[in-house]
Amino acid sequence: MANILLKNAQLINEGKVEHCDVRIVGQRIDKIAADITPTGIEQVIDLRGDFLIPGMIDDQVHFREPGLDWKGTIGTESRAAVAGGITSFMEMPNVSPATTDKLAVIQKHHIAAETSVANYSFYLGATPDNLDEIKACDPSFVCGVKVFMGASTGDLLVEHPSALEAIFRECPVLIATHCEKGDVISDNLARLEGKDLTIQDHPVIRDVNACYQSSSYAVSLAKKYGTQLHVLHLTTAKELDLFEPGPIDNKQITAEACVHHLWFNQGDYERLGNLIKCNPAIKAESDRLALINAINDGRLDIIATDHAPHTWEEKQQAFAQAPAGLPLVQHALLTLFDQVKRGTMSLAQVVEKTAHNPAKRYKVQQRGFVREGYFADLAVVSAKPGEAVRHDNTLYHCQWSPFVGHQFSHQIRYTFVNGQCVYQDGAVVDVPNNAMPLVFERD
Repeated sequence: MANILLKNAQLINEGKVEHCDVRIVGQRIDKIAADITPTGIEQVIDLRGDFLIPGMIDDQVHFREPGLDWKGTIGTESRAAVAGGITSFMEMPNVSPATTDKLAVIQKHHIAAETSVANYSFYLGATPDNLDEIKACDPSFVCGVKVFMGASTGDLLVEHPSALEAIFRECPVLIATHCEKGDVISDNLARLEGKDLTIQDHPVIRDVNACYQSSSYAVSLAKKYGTQLHVLHLTTAKELDLFEPGPIDNKQITAEACVHHLWFNQGDYERLGNLIKCNPAIKAESDRLALINAINDGRLDIIATDHAPHTWEEKQQAFAQAPAGLPLVQHALLTLFDQVKRGTMSLAQVVEKTAHNPAKRYKVQQRGFVREGYFADLAVVSAKPGEAVRHDNTLYHCQWSPFVGHQFSHQIRYTFVNGQCVYQDGAVVDVPNNAMPLVFERD
């Protein structure tokens, strides 16, 4: 592995923007200084003032392998991720078969070791019957336990209070929850019985009340049992009152927003239809603006993607049959740089919410910051616009994007994973696999 010297970077890290050079030796950051003299043995890359940031740690993706590989694989979706400046991901358990025991987690690690170009970890999925597996999970190996609280299908649905109480009481690692209450969703559907449902009904069926009843219950359980709780993909202004503003340090209960909920509102259903059908649903503009405000005051601690690809043909079905989820990893950071240009958040906040805070919340070992001695997981972002998004210039296996036609204000120039350049100027670099499993420093 060649040593690399990044010259003339505009480093965004730990709340500061500074002009500096960064030297990478092997897998790690060796030196950060105002001016580093080349030794003659490095590859020198002049960034000419481009932004250098720690790579995004995406704590919520669905890469569809095993069992759903016509939608995507760990190999294909990790390639799209590094094209978007994402250097590490944590992948969800709703594959086939579901990831509900240690052997299933290990199987995913084997797949990722062979095919992933980004660093990786995998959630253990909670069921009403796998409490022993949850209690036995290794806190240094498993990123967390995913609980679908009342809005899922198959074995991963957990809604009975006794099962939920046991999980919140006994789980030795962070619990990440999908919060929508199934009873409320069923009641909303019943009120619409006989209506020809369309995508416009989606935020009516999966409404504010469905989200709030579930998330407030999760927060109450976490407070009762002292559980480390992270509530995923908030979508409503009402839920935000459940969470404390301020820095993430020492919080027991945290929450996040996803990039599509910060970008779209329900007025976009008319234009994009089922392409932006997702759970929880994209809701009102007032909710979107409230989420952005909560990013700024710290009630929302992390920004993730919930990347969840489906084929174009699946999305063209009638509303009721079309699956929920959309591909996002290739353009997630770029949406946030557009938010900066709009004045809705700062560059420092983007880095904090996508890299620093995921590393802190999950206690990721030596990643998430640009620090000497840390793994060199880095993204270089240019303030020059790239190509407008087309379906055929995406790297997703599904080959479509909800951002088609949009030209982002910035572009990803380089992505480095463990010191190796894996993406450069529009192409994934064909190099030997250098990705690693994430390690978590937990008591």
